[in-house]
Amino acid sequence: MGLLSLFGKIYDLDTLDTRFTTPSSTSYKTVVEARDDTAASKDRATKWNSRAARKPLWHTPEFYFYYVFLFFLIPFMFYTAYDASRSTDYKYKRYERFLSPGWVPGRKIDASDSQYRTFRGNIPYLVALLIFHPLLRRVYNSIVYPIRSTAQSARPTPEEADQRLNQRASFDFGFALIYLVVLHGVSAFKILAILWLNYQVATSLPRKYVPAASWIFNVGTLFANELSKGYRFAEMAVWITGPPPPNSLIGSGSTLISWGRWLDGYSGLMGRWEILFNITVLRLISFNLDYYWSLDRGSYSPIEKQIDPAELSERDRISTPAQAKDYSFRNYVAYAIYAPLYLTGPIITFNDFISQLRYKSATIETGRTIRYGIRFVITLLVMEVMLHFNYVQAIAKGNPVWAEYTPPQLSLLSFMSLHLIWLKLLLPWRLFRLWALVDGVDPPENMVRCVSDNWSTLAFWRSWHRSFYRWSLRYIYVPLGGSSFRTARDTMRSILTYVLVFTFVALWHDIQMRLLIWGWLIVLFMLPEMAAGFLFPEKKWENRPETYRILTAVGAVINIFMMIAANLVGFSVGVEGLQDIIKGIFRNVSGYVFMLGAYFAFYVGVRVMSEMRDWEMKRGINLKC
Repeated sequence: MGLLSLFGKIYDLDTLDTRFTTPSSTSYKTVVEARDDTAASKDRATKWNSRAARKPLWHTPEFYFYYVFLFFLIPFMFYTAYDASRSTDYKYKRYERFLSPGWVPGRKIDASDSQYRTFRGNIPYLVALLIFHPLLRRVYNSIVYPIRSTAQSARPTPEEADQRLNQRASFDFGFALIYLVVLHGVSAFKILAILWLNYQVATSLPRKYVPAASWIFNVGTLFANELSKGYRFAEMAVWITGPPPPNSLIGSGSTLISWGRWLDGYSGLMGRWEILFNITVLRLISFNLDYYWSLDRGSYSPIEKQIDPAELSERDRISTPAQAKDYSFRNYVAYAIYAPLYLTGPIITFNDFISQLRYKSATIETGRTIRYGIRFVITLLVMEVMLHFNYVQAIAKGNPVWAEYTPPQLSLLSFMSLHLIWLKLLLPWRLFRLWALVDGVDPPENMVRCVSDNWSTLAFWRSWHRSFYRWSLRYIYVPLGGSSFRTARDTMRSILTYVLVFTFVALWHDIQMRLLIWGWLIVLFMLPEMAAGFLFPEKKWENRPETYRILTAVGAVINIFMMIAANLVGFSVGVEGLQDIIKGIFRNVSGYVFMLGAYFAFYVGVRVMSEMRDWEMKRGINLKC
């Protein structure tokens, strides 16, 4: 039972992120103090058990049938994708060149995805940084910037909190400058120039112009970075002097261009900095708008609200503005280029970041961080095993003739492709978040549920890249007025809001038409779900809850098919590839029969997912996804 207990703790939602088990309005310090309070624990258990009067379905004949069905279905799914990836298959030669030597005996690994290949190759260096960076901070704190405590209690005084902020921010600022130069070489000066210009937008313009100017500047930066390919010095020299005369080796123009080429040669470990800068743009907007809202001091001081600043809830850390002196250029750079989160996130708001620098979050606990690290290692191992036995990425790169694959193979290769996309994004986010946790900062977890554990388009968006979703809520969705479907006018305004949000999301990912189509498809596929929720409200089915759950599951399967299609378009095969796959599946009767079976399989999955969410509700957990 000890091993099972450890496994249960590793995969507990509280280990993944305390935000999933604790309301954002509750200070986690209160939760920590209540752990040893037996009366509080009993009271909490009573509340959990009273959340749902319905008897669980786990031990009913219906669910026992589901267990047997899934027992055979899941191995079949993995075997079908593996069968399409056999080295003995005649199609194997078409994509073998995309495979690399693997560590599983007798199998190669499909490391053809450039994103995952880059991450995989740099894991040893990232792990070394994860160890070195926090240790270097400790040395800096002990030798360069020690804090002498004068308080008699464990709770830091305001003066000590200011010292802790200055201690951490000064280290982060210095490390950020070194980090930028190592990563991007001379391009570090381009990044710092963008940061300085954005800082001037926030702090120098009249207050009323700051929001619009911030959005124009940062969205313009996304386009400028893409179109200029990172502002190459040689290309800027050509733009200034014009192209050199043919066969000219001497002259001011050719000299300046030669200097530009020489500078471009010192591009650091990651020369294409502009690809990685998109995540930084989100932090720049966060700083500007948090600063803009801080100028209204009506709700500034936690003391005025009778809140202990050392025990702020997450909601208070985000919504309570930092002190005026905290919006300095040093703190701004320390936040925007914070090493553990710089490359991929997760995203944390400026207010939250400064609050955690001033007061260490109670959610930072050694035991939880170790379990989180073990969970990351297990997930990495799952990804590696999948890539040794499922070559869907290499198959897609080898100009496949999709009609040569059977309908089950086409369907399950596509389904597995989405899981690989999910994993290749999940792993960097978790490793960098683990680094931040070790360093004493707790950013939000980006992935709540497995890609297979979703049936709602709205909930899928909330649980996929969750920190970006929360960022979008705070800085786009809420300022645009949110959504309401009470009247036709409100409905049209709400649809426009969603279109604007997902247009920015698509452009932020990359300036490509297929991603714009993906963003608009997500909005399109949200509409049936919204309409169903409006036409069939749960309250009207209170006397027939089981009928309502069945109807919900039937509709949810349609949602799943639509989400699979949208994500294949946006992140995998594109529009034409999806069309070819659909034609391959429905080219004969066997394809239609298989899709009926797939529909039932998804229905079973939705029923199990729904029961799992009811179980979470009994524990007082409502992730809304």
